[in-house]
Amino acid sequence: MNLQKAVLGISLLTVSVSYAQKKPLDHSVYDSWKSISNVEVSKSGRFISFLINPQEGDGIFEVKTKDNNILVRVPRATNVKLAKNESYYVGSIKPLFQETRQAKIKKKKADDMPKDSLFIYNTSTKETWKTPDVKSFKMAWQKNDFVAYLTDIKIEAPVDTTKKEKAAKPKTLPALVVRNLATGDTLNFLKADQYTWSPNENFIAFTKKNEAKDTVSNDHGLYLYNLTSKELKKISNGKGTYKELTFDDQSTQLTFLADKSPEKALLKDFKLYYYTPTQDSARVLAQQSTSGVPQNWYVSGDGKLNFSADGQRLYFGLAPIPAVKDTTLVDFEHAQVDIWHWKDDYLQPQQLVNLKNDQTKNYPAVISLQSGNRLLALVDDKFNRSSISETGTNEWMLASSDFGNRIASQWEASTLSDLYLVSTVNGSKKIILKNFAGQAFLNPNGTHVVYFDREKGNWHSYAISTEKSIVLNDGIPVSFVDEENDSPTYASPYGTMGWSEDGNHIYIYDRYDIWRFALNGKDKQLLTNGEGRASKTVYRYIDLTKNDNPRYRTTFIPSKKDIYVTSFNENNKYNGISVINAAKTRKPTELTSESYTFKAFNASEDGKTIAFTKENYNSSPDLYVTDNFKKQERFTTINPQQDDYNWGTAELVQWTTPHGYAAEGILYKPENFDPNKKYPIIAYFYEKLTDGLYTYQAPAPTPSRLNIPYFVSNEYLVFAPNISYEIGHPGKSAEEYINSGMRFLAQNSWVDSTKMAIQGQSWGGYQVAHLITRTNMYAAAWTGAPVVNMTSAYGGIRWQTGLSRQFQYERTQSRIGKTLWEAKDLYLENSPLFYMDRVTTPVVIMHNDNDGAVPWYQGIEMFTALRRLEKPVWMLNYNNDEHNLMKRQNRKDIQIRQAQFFDHYLKGKAAPKWITTGVPAIEKGIDWGFQ
Repeated sequence: MNLQKAVLGISLLTVSVSYAQKKPLDHSVYDSWKSISNVEVSKSGRFISFLINPQEGDGIFEVKTKDNNILVRVPRATNVKLAKNESYYVGSIKPLFQETRQAKIKKKKADDMPKDSLFIYNTSTKETWKTPDVKSFKMAWQKNDFVAYLTDIKIEAPVDTTKKEKAAKPKTLPALVVRNLATGDTLNFLKADQYTWSPNENFIAFTKKNEAKDTVSNDHGLYLYNLTSKELKKISNGKGTYKELTFDDQSTQLTFLADKSPEKALLKDFKLYYYTPTQDSARVLAQQSTSGVPQNWYVSGDGKLNFSADGQRLYFGLAPIPAVKDTTLVDFEHAQVDIWHWKDDYLQPQQLVNLKNDQTKNYPAVISLQSGNRLLALVDDKFNRSSISETGTNEWMLASSDFGNRIASQWEASTLSDLYLVSTVNGSKKIILKNFAGQAFLNPNGTHVVYFDREKGNWHSYAISTEKSIVLNDGIPVSFVDEENDSPTYASPYGTMGWSEDGNHIYIYDRYDIWRFALNGKDKQLLTNGEGRASKTVYRYIDLTKNDNPRYRTTFIPSKKDIYVTSFNENNKYNGISVINAAKTRKPTELTSESYTFKAFNASEDGKTIAFTKENYNSSPDLYVTDNFKKQERFTTINPQQDDYNWGTAELVQWTTPHGYAAEGILYKPENFDPNKKYPIIAYFYEKLTDGLYTYQAPAPTPSRLNIPYFVSNEYLVFAPNISYEIGHPGKSAEEYINSGMRFLAQNSWVDSTKMAIQGQSWGGYQVAHLITRTNMYAAAWTGAPVVNMTSAYGGIRWQTGLSRQFQYERTQSRIGKTLWEAKDLYLENSPLFYMDRVTTPVVIMHNDNDGAVPWYQGIEMFTALRRLEKPVWMLNYNNDEHNLMKRQNRKDIQIRQAQFFDHYLKGKAAPKWITTGVPAIEKGIDWGFQ
């Protein structure tokens, strides 16, 4: 017995020493922490490829065999593609990170910056070929015997040996290179600019563009090279701008846009060109004067070109001819003014933000190539959305018009629309819904419109042939919209899973389960047999199908075999994988359920080799491979250095709020947690976070959120509570959940209730500002981009989008639910600015002068109020940065300051200069105040 005690004592000592040897995370670790992406299983299942990238620095592309053996590693590779026959990997190689960094430091011009290289890896011979200075590369989608890439080639000037003259410098010209993957043979086409492959790889089309100074050459134009006959043909001649080189699916037709007007012309007059091998050259198919083009409209140079799948129709864009600026006017003699008008569809700031989009906006038109090239303009500028079926062969197009309703988007966040069907055969229109709020789409066959009515929360099917609508979920006693919606707006649907292979059934989610509805209303199936709702498990489809046809985006559900779904249990937050049948009702067969999160699914064509990533708070996302999820083989260990650091644990905490609401949150503890010690604790919150209990959080400089792994590693407790909101009282709701959760945890002897703090960004930042006006229980607070005055913010602008902020208070996140004039008391109640005199908590504000979501004067109002009240307050303005920090150097900076601030107020460490005395403007860029 004594020996057992001794062994136990040694064991505990060993564990203690092990923890003691683990170092806390510091700010130097971020750049090298890696992530995994672009997971791809080859069609045959022979190869599994992926990228491993550090947060900053050079990544690596790896290919492994299904037996977990390394096939190849290519440093800095990106945009990698596998040939159809799986014989070659082709991709770009980025320059070294440090090489690019040095070039930026030296302020090199774009043309002088380090360039990408191209690599080709042979999976049979295991040989790699590389070439430098490649601007882009492309491969066809039906066949891959070749790769085409753009580069620069030096051409030696001819030397006259009879004269004693210095040789001219070599001339650098852009070139399109076509390389045979198997033989390495190449073809070079000089002066090439744009290029595209035919789907079957028999043709490559490209444009030639001479230098501006070259007034002699006449090789401007569009060329077509036939790789079978090895013939090069110029199919369009002349200087100009060529765009949208597009083949049909059968590789027998080519279309493009070209503007050949004088270079200095103010109005670019694009024409639609068309070519087949039976023609000598491309001919104009549509232009401003073509019959069917509306008066004062023209062919848009910004429209997308698209043949129907059968090649019988050609879709393109038309647009109103814009007004042209009078270039004879002298700018400094004329006013520069924005005129706001109360009847404008959109506010001036929104118009200015969307100016480029509005200048390129175009509307679909179609040419029937088998019907005398008849042109139909399908919709005009009263329509805001339109969608053609993926094949483009169906008669009906779906379109919506919010004309006359657009002003209301200022406070409603969305607009009511009229929903139309538009015939692509004769251009006729029929309205199927008026003043509709929701979402709608055509089924793949083009026989039905499926739409979701947000006001009533129902899914409908509209049969185009009978012009009749049915409620798909009629009589079903469960909700198909967000059951936890706590905003003053219509609840959103849980979404759709996909379509049956025949296009006659749609799969729709409720909160937990998966339903299959026949569009004619004759069949309704609960595929998961109600198991989801019974066990509070959310089932969602894992799409493992391979689709390399760029035309198709629709998810078709295979009906004759079992399919995989993810499972998420709302009670214990476990994630898993189950099997269901897409056509039969049955209880899902559980394959695994674990305290992990599964992501990045990809599979071979037969579904027998499946790759995915797996993670939880303790385990970095790594790649696993399986054939059925029961046996999982680990393929990577991307962050082994984590074992050297004092990490942490994540656990679910549940309590009851003062008003009797069940509440939950995540408590993060350091790995070396000692229940006999007292720890400072920081609450980080937004809305609901506990579904992420088993997700990994890499140590990284954040956009202003709390860097949870850093603080936990440095022996803080971090608490992330869920918050449910009462409409009209978001501030009080934050008190109800956050304060009660912190008080609940403070009952534990290992929580230092005198050293509690709060941190939040954006909506979380607002809640921080509110809480410190209602309680003095926090020793420190950090708020990022907070709204503190809802009365002024209500009338403000979200400058990134130009939108009014009114909708946010009346309909969405700020949750007042009424106008300022209807509920002044609620706006005042929820505006921390009016209660700043109650604040005793030291607080740091981050609010940046380029914040496009919350006007930064909200941070200024908070700072100047607390400064006037002589309260301890600091404000960080990261110059020209956004609502959430985008610049990595600023993200790194704020991590240091946040740690110093909480270390000072929660751990008693010495305060740095920026906290004690600040940094005056005269020392900006010289002293950052960290010492």
